Amino acid sequence: MALTLLAAVILIGTVGYVEIEHWPWFDAFYVTITTITTIGGGEPTPMSTGGKMWTVAVVAVGFGVFTYTLLRLFTYALEGRLGNVVLERRTRRRVGKMIEHFILCGFGRVGSEIAHLFTKEGVPFVIVDINADSLRRAAAAGFTTVNGDAAEAETLRAAGVERARGLLAAMDGDEANIYVTLSARVLNPNLFIIARANRRDAEAKLRLAGASRIISPYQIGGRRMASLATRPTAVEFVDTVLLANNSELILEDFVIASGSPWIGRPLSALAPDSGGVIVLAIKRSGEMHFRPSLATQFAERDEIVAAGAPEGIRTLDQRLRSGE
Repeated sequence: MALTLLAAVILIGTVGYVEIEHWPWFDAFYVTITTITTIGGGEPTPMSTGGKMWTVAVVAVGFGVFTYTLLRLFTYALEGRLGNVVLERRTRRRVGKMIEHFILCGFGRVGSEIAHLFTKEGVPFVIVDINADSLRRAAAAGFTTVNGDAAEAETLRAAGVERARGLLAAMDGDEANIYVTLSARVLNPNLFIIARANRRDAEAKLRLAGASRIISPYQIGGRRMASLATRPTAVEFVDTVLLANNSELILEDFVIASGSPWIGRPLSALAPDSGGVIVLAIKRSGEMHFRPSLATQFAERDEIVAAGAPEGIRTLDQRLRSGE
C-alpha cells in the first residue's frame, strides 16, 4: 500500500512538471524524485511561478509519503515480514506449477503423519494451515505451505484446488473439516475429498458437504489394535505392502478413465506381459468384486486393485494409459 502511494505521488509529480514546465519526461521525473526526498539537484530550466507552486505541493505531500514508506519498509524488515512476503511469493510460484497434487488441510498430529508418508512415496502436496506454529514446523520440514483459513475460497485457490487431484481435511475440529469439505466441493465438483471425523454424528454432515471418503482416526485405531491382537502377522503383511518401501511387492489401484480403449475389453487381455501382476479386485458402482474372472469386461470408472513387483505395476500402468 505504501509503495503504491509513493509511486502515485511520483507519477503525479512528474506529469505536473511536464504539463506546467514542459520539461522532458526524464527531467520531470528527476526533479520529482529530488524534491520529495529533499535532496535537491537543480532544475533543467528556471521555474515559472506555477512550477514553484507545484514544487511546494509536491514537497508537502511527497515528503510525508516518502517518510511513511521508509517507516513501513523498516517495520516490515524489523518484524521479518519482508522475508515472509518473499517466501509467500516463492510458494505461490511453486504451487502455481503443481498439477494433480494433494491439498493437506491441517498440520497437526494426523496431518504431520500424512505429510511424511506422502514425502516418502513421492506424492506432490501442499499444506494449508492458519496456525503459525504449525506452519513453522511444516516449513522447517521442507514442506510447501499456504498460510490461510482452509475454509476460505481464496486460500483454496491459492493452494491450486482447481488443478488438484485430491484434498485431505485433517484438522482437529469436525466443524472446520465440514466447512473445508463444503468449500472445496463447490470450487471443484470432481475433487476427491478425504475428511477426518472425530464424532460419529459428523460423518453424515461430511457426506452432505461432499466428502468422498470419511476417516475416523479413533475408530481406525481401535480396529487396528483389535486386529493386531488377533492376527498380528496378517496386519504386519498389509503394512509392509502398503507403507514400506519394499522392492518385492506393492499394492496399487488404477481407474479406467472415460474414453479409455480398455472399456469393453476383458481382463484376460491384460494377462500377456503382465509382469506377474495379480488383479485382486475391481470396484464398480461402489461395490467391490474380489477375484474377478478373466472374462470380466472393463467398464468406465472401474477401479482396479492390483498387486505385484514395482516393475510389473509400472508396466500395467503404462498399458492401461496407452490402451495397448
